[in-house]
Amino acid sequence: MTPGRTLLGKNLLGSRHDAPLAPDGRPPRGPVLIVRPRRVRQAAWVAALAVVAAFTVIASVLRTTDTGVFFRTADQIAMVLLGVLIAGGILLLARPRVRADADGVEIRNVGWPRYLPWELVRAVSFPDGASWARLDLPDYEYVAVLAVQAVDGLHAVEAIRGLRALHAAAHAPVSGDREAADDRVSGDGGASPGRT
Repeated sequence: MTPGRTLLGKNLLGSRHDAPLAPDGRPPRGPVLIVRPRRVRQAAWVAALAVVAAFTVIASVLRTTDTGVFFRTADQIAMVLLGVLIAGGILLLARPRVRADADGVEIRNVGWPRYLPWELVRAVSFPDGASWARLDLPDYEYVAVLAVQAVDGLHAVEAIRGLRALHAAAHAPVSGDREAADDRVSGDGGASPGRT
């Protein structure tokens, strides 16, 4: 794979994607996989724009409608700002993202990002009937991955495959370790079979 591209084939040349994954600030190692939900992001943007438009229309007709209440310009501005705040809350649903490289994975659901080295992740799973993927951790804990959602279909399948490939590569034994493990399995490290 060429540097600067993700495992899903998306360009990573933007400055936001060059940011380090690990908390210690080291640059990403190898290709970086970046996944964001598709349908939820589209629905969140449509809903946010609709809310702002609806509150703007309501604010514009406040002074022209005979309701028995006197609305001022400040009330109209407050109504539009309320619509913008509600739209901002809706756009939090478009925030989930996953960035992963050979060393670990950064998960940003709705709040702050959380970095996990691959050593802490036991498996990348997508349980039957679940709405999104998860990272299985030791002691039966897990972290939800809201960026990989079932409603995205093939996009979610590709994302899971990419995350699992990075996870498997991180847990693969190094060639020197593999030879030592083979020696341990075959006997006592070089003694002839049957020797006591």
